[in-house]
Amino acid sequence: MYIVIVGAGDIGMPLIDIATRSGNEVVVIENDPERADEIAGEYDCLVLNDDATAHNALMDAGIENADAMISTTDRDATNIMVCLLAQEHEVPNIVSVVHDPQHMNVFSQIGVNTMENPQELIAEYLYRSVARPAIVDYMRIGEEAEVFEIRVTENAPIDGKNLIEAANEDLLPEDVLIVAIEREGEDPPITPRGNTRIEADDLLTVYSAFGAEPSLTDVFGHPEDQLR
Repeated sequence: MYIVIVGAGDIGMPLIDIATRSGNEVVVIENDPERADEIAGEYDCLVLNDDATAHNALMDAGIENADAMISTTDRDATNIMVCLLAQEHEVPNIVSVVHDPQHMNVFSQIGVNTMENPQELIAEYLYRSVARPAIVDYMRIGEEAEVFEIRVTENAPIDGKNLIEAANEDLLPEDVLIVAIEREGEDPPITPRGNTRIEADDLLTVYSAFGAEPSLTDVFGHPEDQLR
């Protein structure tokens, strides 16, 4: 893809890294000259030291050819202006960070995909890592549901059982699904069926309609969550 990234701060930097490593053609607009020089020296991308709210800056970035534009600055007003300019050039995919939840309605009205309050999301993730160490990674869906990754320990209640046996023994409620199994020596990950057996050290991707409650993580051999 041809991607224009606005801002090379705490959010923009890792985004630039991911986008360039994935083989995309990336143009970065950064108004801080030192940061712009740093990005230009480290990543295989075109870097423009300019103000992205200036129409000429976006033109120099090739906005008319862009498949996507992502605005990551720390000012919502700047992000809104950049998104509006990108819309004028009919960029197919426009995404922006939103720092103040009160501004979400504005972004929604102009039809921009958003990532709300990234600092709060990071804080929640860090707290979750301490409070619920059994969870490797997770994503919240709606108010309660979650998709999370968890590793099966030896002698866990589900260790050695297939999914049918686990359901018959009420280890897995009806609103819990094991979506994928990453197992050493198996590539790609296993898509589980009823007779698929769970083994110790499997990394499971699990959907739970009620979230990763300690009563559920205990099934995979993590009673430590019960104590927190």
